[in-house]
Amino acid sequence: MTNKIEQESSRDIAFEKSDEEKAYVKKLNWTFLPLVGAIVFIQFCDKASLSIAAVMGIMEDAKLTGEEFSWLGSIFYLGYLLFQLPNNLLLQRVSHGPYLGVLLVLWGTVMIITAICHTFAQLAAARFLLGLFEAGTNPCLYIILSRLYRRSEQSACFGFTTICTGLGIVIGTVASFGIAYMDKLGGWRAWRWGYIIFGVATIILGVIVFFFLVDDPNSPLLNLSERQKLIVEERTRDNAVVKSSHFKYYQMWEAIKEPRLWLLSFATLCSSLQNGGLITFSTQFVKGLGFSSTQSILLQIPGGLAAAFGALTGVWISRKTNQTIYTSILMSFISMLGCILLAAIPQGTIKLLGYYISWAVAGATTLALTIISNDVSGYTKKICYNGMNMIFFTVGNFIGPLMMVENQSPRYVGGMVGFAAANLVTILCMLFVRMLMARENKKRLMNQDTEPTDVYLDKTDKEDKNFIYRL
Repeated sequence: MTNKIEQESSRDIAFEKSDEEKAYVKKLNWTFLPLVGAIVFIQFCDKASLSIAAVMGIMEDAKLTGEEFSWLGSIFYLGYLLFQLPNNLLLQRVSHGPYLGVLLVLWGTVMIITAICHTFAQLAAARFLLGLFEAGTNPCLYIILSRLYRRSEQSACFGFTTICTGLGIVIGTVASFGIAYMDKLGGWRAWRWGYIIFGVATIILGVIVFFFLVDDPNSPLLNLSERQKLIVEERTRDNAVVKSSHFKYYQMWEAIKEPRLWLLSFATLCSSLQNGGLITFSTQFVKGLGFSSTQSILLQIPGGLAAAFGALTGVWISRKTNQTIYTSILMSFISMLGCILLAAIPQGTIKLLGYYISWAVAGATTLALTIISNDVSGYTKKICYNGMNMIFFTVGNFIGPLMMVENQSPRYVGGMVGFAAANLVTILCMLFVRMLMARENKKRLMNQDTEPTDVYLDKTDKEDKNFIYRL
């Protein structure tokens, strides 16, 4: 029975696409994914600008203390948190492409405004607004991805977004290294020029996204043939996600009552502690290992590549083994080892290696998103899962920088020990999630319904007894 559960939970892995469907997916990929990559890339560059600014003059310009800098890292996520509820309601009522375009223009404007800030209070207000306007981006992209792609394709899609985050670190770092040479140009410090340049780029991208982002399987931008429209219908039945403008409260309550929701959310919170702490303090942390300001900026590049490699490795292993949750656990374990090295070793190359290994958390995060996308159905329920995931993600990223206590600089031993423990808790949460879904699969395989489910009824995974969870 165990082997049958494993086979059924990954049965669409063996599905062979027709030539027509392959052509459709190729068209979808080239039309949709470049813009998604650009959004994720610019989002990370904008979010991480504070870390680079720390060694480009912002500390001196705004007369910031270490504690105030920690709060600037955290307050971004306060805005992020407050917008999650209204964002979830908006996602059921607005067209996603234009909505994302407006958000990009708004946060690009905030980036430019940040460049003229001179005090902690002004910077804090700008960081809060930046978090507020960026908050809708990821939930919106996740729901679009889950509608456009088959369940078996979604791990690769989420992996792509995480890889773009890593590339955001790489390309953003190279750009920041160049911007560092603009210091004092026009009497402005380099960090101000960084915010202006990335802000303008964000606004331009927002205008493009408003008009050209594919946000529906039948989007006119795809110019579908009649045969491709039939393929879209079949793919929609597979991914079990059909947009509904009606918020179904019973689906929300069903989600809230499920232990799985809270286990996944708490695992996300634990992973996000490390994400928030290391992103905000990455440049200062590396500088504390004995490198100069420009060297510490350039050494962010291997960190970006490590995050991209972690995501790529996690996706590759999960697709080869058909084991999403076990692979996520493996990536959390590797990340935990990296954090242990950071806590235990005072100085040297091995400590820097530990920093890069810790970015295996990117693979774990990618696969956690895949679990929600693959194993939750019902449009309102999926939005609730994504929304709760983002709330806990936000709380974790808010707390993470505060764990990097100034009097422990540059080693931040307490933070590293905390991040290692958080990875362990993530592993335990994921084991329980897998146990719950495997147990439900066993019941369903013993009592399968011979009638196929009509996906347009918008049933939840709990209501649809034909729904088999991908483990």
